[in-house]
Amino acid sequence: MKIVFMGTPDFAVPVLESVVNNGYDVSLVVTQPDRPKGRKQTLTPPPVKVAAEKMGLPVFQPEKIKNENEWKQVEKINPDLIITAAFGQILPQELLDVPPKGCINVHASLLPKYRGGAPIHQAVIDGEEKTGITIMYMVAKLDAGDMIAQEALPILPEDTTGTMHDKLSLLGAELLTRTLPLIEKGEIHPVKQDEKYVTYAPNIKKEQERIDWAKTADQLFNQVRGLNPWPVAHTEAEGKRFKIWEAETRQDHTDESPGTVVAIEENDIKVACGDGKTLALTKVQPAGKKPMDVATFLRGAGSNWEPGMKLGE
Repeated sequence: MKIVFMGTPDFAVPVLESVVNNGYDVSLVVTQPDRPKGRKQTLTPPPVKVAAEKMGLPVFQPEKIKNENEWKQVEKINPDLIITAAFGQILPQELLDVPPKGCINVHASLLPKYRGGAPIHQAVIDGEEKTGITIMYMVAKLDAGDMIAQEALPILPEDTTGTMHDKLSLLGAELLTRTLPLIEKGEIHPVKQDEKYVTYAPNIKKEQERIDWAKTADQLFNQVRGLNPWPVAHTEAEGKRFKIWEAETRQDHTDESPGTVVAIEENDIKVACGDGKTLALTKVQPAGKKPMDVATFLRGAGSNWEPGMKLGE
């Protein structure tokens, strides 16, 4: 079975490796173009390109796969199957129609929940107790195709988007490994998605990064871990952006207004939330500094912090 694989970020690397390690003929790897990265804007290849080149696989990096002269390059391969995993571009219908065994996508949610580009972020931000991987046929409508396979994974209180990303990437690789032989033999039984339960998880917007202290402590706890390690939740402290990498909820109650620093202890800073509970900040990043635990912060840039000061202003 001749396969074209399409993917871009770290999430897709174990998925690609699983296909190759199981002996399938990956005739072409399609990924996004190299992009400038970091303060020096160094042109950097996407992780899938790096992995593909290490495995000796040919790589194609179209700027826009929907352009005919771009998708035609994939058509020339005559693939039996196209597999995508976090590719980052919408495939045109003409390309979806090319492989006789179809185009499938490894998606990091339990569809029909969380269609879109940030399903892991959104599941954690929403405080979901589980998420998972869905492998489905691709159609022109976003993440709306019939489901081929699905497996759930719990979201633990200590999980962040970063930890769930890594777990789901491995689960996606494992589920695809079990699913490909069934696709090859024609032994799958696709299930339509129930449109009544569709929700969306579009890419994270800048306004979602800012902490609104009027929310509950649980909501803010989920926001902080849902934006860790990227793009990281932030508030304002002493007129400057102040990032919050890690936090914990506290059951103690306070009458202070939301955003007020209630207590400063050796390893955390307790801040009043909208429900009268507090959020304990444990890992922070002042403007111009690297992330640090609160004990380190309080010995340095935060040595002048006192209870009663307000965050978010």
